[in-house]
Amino acid sequence: MTSLNLSHLATFRLVVGRGSFSAAADALGLSQPAVSLQIRQLEQSLRARLVERTGRGVTATAAGLALLAHSERISQAVDDAVRAVSEVSQDVSGQVRIGTGATACIHLLPPALQYLRETYPSLQVGVTTGNTVDIVRAVEENRLDLGLVTQPVSSRQLVVNRCREEEFVFICRSGKGAMPISADGLYALPWIAFEEGSGTRLLIDSWFSASGLTISPVMESGSIEAIKRLVRAGLGVSIVPKMAVENVFDSEGLEVHSLVPVLHRQLAFVMRPDKILSRGMAEVIRLLT
Repeated sequence: MTSLNLSHLATFRLVVGRGSFSAAADALGLSQPAVSLQIRQLEQSLRARLVERTGRGVTATAAGLALLAHSERISQAVDDAVRAVSEVSQDVSGQVRIGTGATACIHLLPPALQYLRETYPSLQVGVTTGNTVDIVRAVEENRLDLGLVTQPVSSRQLVVNRCREEEFVFICRSGKGAMPISADGLYALPWIAFEEGSGTRLLIDSWFSASGLTISPVMESGSIEAIKRLVRAGLGVSIVPKMAVENVFDSEGLEVHSLVPVLHRQLAFVMRPDKILSRGMAEVIRLLT
């Protein structure tokens, strides 16, 4: 009887979907030779050539297309089997793969993950960090079960459920005295901003542009923790998600002020419409909502 490695099948689908071994390797966090080896092993198992290189990249052969036609049903059947086992089990168990941004990973997930580990030791929760575009694509490709991302979400292939609103706040070094909290008052201050092109930077820039202003940062960083350290050192001011400065330890050496008007963004869970909502996934959603 021919055996079929489900991991290799998922890699095959990703290679064909991305059109190259290297793109699939980047998405999976593997080396290109490792991805190529998985495809060769799958071809050896099925005794058929599944992919071929063309001028436009890697495409599926006739045999590969036949396999693709069944691969979604295979994945669905496996999910159905896992759900059936979960439903008759009294334990919350199995694996949940969730993707989110770095800020939520640092400041939102740890208490929830600690609770899950202590309460449901048989449940394994894997976390991947990235920007919204990357997380959404990973959920679409079934490499992640859930994504906790910032709206708007452009994908029409996923179910989007709002879960919480996240406020942004102004931060400066402690001892600065009275500080302005409107766009007009903050505009001329030395700004330490998120890197240009990021969703967070676009959100903050839009808040200023609503008042007809454009900031010129003295420094930029992709790390919220680096921004907080720079502000704590008195090198400038910034706007950051409130969750990053909510507890005493995270806001040490900083003054935190709400903005006028209030700036916030909407967080949402995204998942495939055919994804089975296991007890583990439901518990993750409950804790983070």
